[in-house]
Order: sequence, then structure tokens, then C-alpha cells
Amino acid sequence: MKKFNSKVQFSISDTPLPHNFIAEKIILSCLLINYEAIEVTIKTVRVETFYFINHQEIYKAIVEMYRKKLTINVFSVNDFLKETGCLDKIGGPKVLLELLNQIPNLVYLEEYIQLIQDKFLRRSLINLGYEAINSAYITNIPLEKILTDFEKKSFKLTNELIEEKKLTTAELFSSVFLELKKKALKPELPGLGSGFYDLDSLTQGFQKSDLIILAGRPSMGKTAFALNMTENILKKYKVPILFFSLEMSKEQLIYRLLSNETGISQTRLKIGNLYKEDWYKLKESIQNYSRLPFFIDDQANLTIQEIRSKIKKILFEQNEIGLIVIDYLQLLLNSKLKSENRVQELSQITRALKNLAKEFQIPIIALSQLSRNVETRINKRPILSDLRESGSIEQDADLVLMLYRENYYTPTAEKNEKITPAELIIAKHRNGPLGIIELSFQNDPIKFFNTFLNHS
Repeated sequence: MKKFNSKVQFSISDTPLPHNFIAEKIILSCLLINYEAIEVTIKTVRVETFYFINHQEIYKAIVEMYRKKLTINVFSVNDFLKETGCLDKIGGPKVLLELLNQIPNLVYLEEYIQLIQDKFLRRSLINLGYEAINSAYITNIPLEKILTDFEKKSFKLTNELIEEKKLTTAELFSSVFLELKKKALKPELPGLGSGFYDLDSLTQGFQKSDLIILAGRPSMGKTAFALNMTENILKKYKVPILFFSLEMSKEQLIYRLLSNETGISQTRLKIGNLYKEDWYKLKESIQNYSRLPFFIDDQANLTIQEIRSKIKKILFEQNEIGLIVIDYLQLLLNSKLKSENRVQELSQITRALKNLAKEFQIPIIALSQLSRNVETRINKRPILSDLRESGSIEQDADLVLMLYRENYYTPTAEKNEKITPAELIIAKHRNGPLGIIELSFQNDPIKFFNTFLNHS
């Protein structure tokens, strides 16, 4: 029997590449006797999905005949292969007749298709591995190019696997119906609750695959609010959270977390002005956080490809990620090469982040700066057009949240009051209402609170 003659044929040992001879024969026998089977198969199966050359040629002939609206059976396919000079290539008429010896079971056709697709993807993965090995030996090819090419091709393979596992419309409706029944029996937020009640009420929690933009002017409290939500989610759901801090170091973030948890001001923590009871609080807080799956990455100048690799690493170690936070968007790079058009690059970055959220089914919160134009207006409450270097941020985001503290613009009032009012503006909500949420802000420790008067 002739095998697929391509670069995937070599291997480290004499072990044959993954394939399923019987499944390939059964699929072809189904196609020779049932026209509807052809309609089902050509939607997902390519010629190279078959491993054996003669099976590829037979399938190629059937597809071509189908597109030309010709009658398809063992005799017509035999004649077509003869006319195109491919009959001898498949091994003659006897190979076609042998297919009729298979007992085709149309009920299991899709299962056989999944079998040969699985083998094809495994062969492709082996081929990809060899390409990477060969490239690694060629020292004049930059390592970054080898890794980027490997990442792109493996991403393409992953997408093919995702496409293969897509549900039919009937299955989707059935899945949604079961999900609704579960919610009816146990009412709860369908997404991750942020711990801020009014926000959760309007959004129903952060949904899988959502890209959430949290925007504000410098010192408005973006990082603090993101950390507050992170703390709340960690404590309630105990899910792994990956926090990319491109501006602040890991140590600075830890100081903030400890300050929030213990109530000890950051100023006293940094200078080491601690009382006896503070040490007990710190010890307990450190023990609590040590048990939580919180991962901080403070590498500067991160690219989207590097973020993707780090996500996959944590997923491999933890099996899941509940939330990803990126602080902040404008410090990300699309690649290590400097871009002349920053707005265009930022558009590519936000689109890539949305794709990551969708691919891994994880909500991503990306912090974003706002334009200085805010400062020139009498009313400094931010609006969507204030998104700095906005590009397609507004278009790609499922949810745009904007922080605003009026007292920030009156420094005297800010200093005199320990707790000041703050607003979280829902400026865009793809799947729900807009609104302004009233919060309370504390300057040291830097923390946002629910305004409980709204819930009395």
C-alpha cells in the first residue's frame, strides 16, 4: 500500500506515522454509496487528511466529481480516474472494488472523520517538530524567528483542533438549555464577580472570552482598583490569576496587597515603621496569600507572543486560569521591532488580546491610559473618545470601564478627607447596560470600596 509521500514521512525511528487505514477505507466506501455523506465530509476533510496516496487520489476524484455535479459510484469514479490518468496510481480497479468490501456505517461517519483528522493533526505536529529541530541547527537564523514561526504554526494547528471540535447548532442550543436549567436551580453570577456589587449587578460578572478595558488618567487608581478586584476574585473563587505588571515591580505590588489586607499604610510598610501587632497581621496576611494561586509577571517590554507563551505555561501547570490582568496596555509591544505607527500597533495589540481571551476562554482586563484632552475640559469626567492612542480599543473591547475621582482635581480636599467619592463609568457594554457606579476611595492604604448606602 502506498503511503503519503511528503516531508512528514521521516521519523526518528521506523515507527509509522499516525494513521488509521480502516477508518480511511470506511469513509471512502460511504462516499461511494451515499451522496449526503459527501456533503458532510467535504466540509471538514481535506485531501491531505488521508494518509495513503491512493486514498488521497480517490477522495480528490470524488470531490472534483461532486463539484462538477457528476454521478458518483464505484464505476463512475473508476472511469474518472482512468480519464485523468490516475487509475494506475491508486493501484488499479481492484482497489476501488476492495472499498466495497467494507461495510459502511453512515451513523458513525462523523466518528471516523474525527479519527482520521486526529491522525492528520498528529502527523502535522510531528512535521512541525522536525521543522523546528532543523531550523535550530541553522545558526544564522535568529532564535526569535524560529520561536515565532513555531508559535504561529502551532497556533494554526490549535485552531484546526478547535474548528474540529465546534458544536453543531442543535448541540449548541442543547448546551445553552442545560446551562439555563443549572442557573435556574442555583441562581448565581454567570461570570466572575468582581466583589463590587453594582458592577456585578450590571455586568453579571466578567464573562469568559471578554476583553475588559479599565481606563483612567494617571494616579486615578487603575492599578489599585484592578488589585482590589483581583483580591476579591482570588478569595472567593480560588482560581489562578495571572497579573502582568509592566510598570510596577513585583515587590511594589506585594507591598500594596499587604497594605490592603492588613490596613497598614504603605508609607509605614516601606520605611519599616511597624508596631508589634503589625507583625502578627503581616504574618497572617502572607500565609493567606501564599495559599492563593496568584502569579505576578513584571517583565518589561512584553510582546503579545510572549504573553501567549506565558499563559500556556501557567495553563500547563495549573490546568486553568480564571482571570488575566495587564497593567497597562500602552506598554505592550506587538513585536520586538519598533513600529512607526503606534496607533496601528495598538489596534493590533487590542485585537490580539481579544483573540487570546476568545482562544483560551479567559476574561482579560487590560488597563489603559486616557488622553490629556481630559485635563483641558471643564467637565473632566472621561468619555470613550478619551482613550489614548485609541486605535480599535473601543471596537475590540466587550466592556470599557473608566475611573473618575472629582476630588483628584481638588488636592486640598483629597488630603483633608480620608475617604472620598469615586465613580466607575461603564462607557461601553457589548452585552448589557451602561451606567455610573458610585464607589468610595481611600488614599492610604490605596483602596476602593462599595458605597454601602446604595444597598441599605
